[in-house]
Amino acid sequence: MVKRIQPGPGQESVWDYPRPPALRACSKPVRIELDGEVLANTSNALCILETSHPPTYYLPREDIEMKWLLPTAKTSYCEWKGKAAYFDILKDAEHYKHVAWTYPDPNPAYAAIKDYIVFYAQFMDACYVGDEKVSPQPGGFYGGWVTSDVVGPFKGDPGTMGW
Repeated sequence: MVKRIQPGPGQESVWDYPRPPALRACSKPVRIELDGEVLANTSNALCILETSHPPTYYLPREDIEMKWLLPTAKTSYCEWKGKAAYFDILKDAEHYKHVAWTYPDPNPAYAAIKDYIVFYAQFMDACYVGDEKVSPQPGGFYGGWVTSDVVGPFKGDPGTMGW
């Protein structure tokens, strides 16, 4: 049995997020830095909120330095959102593999995220929601961003694979 952490003032518990996941506009600016430069900066991010997961931030392409992103052949499938396609980042002499993904043709309930891009925080120098630097969701597979606004426990922590 999972022991839910009680949220404090101004916090949300990821255990209050629904399944299937909810989609909402992000109320704070989102910025991503890589190799000393801003890779993305937006006030138009969308969030996916799913039970046991910290929010996943979807950024519109027009607010991303797309010249650094390379589509790859990798795909995956989400039972809610549909088929995902992945990107590498090639910047200067660095090649970062499978560090971002998108849903080019999402299921109708998630049409708003079409062509928005999600980045794994653990591969970036820094990701920010507002002025707060995020931590990546534990486990390496999931793409959520942990801020002080959310409490867990989070899927991806040791012992959570059976959730």
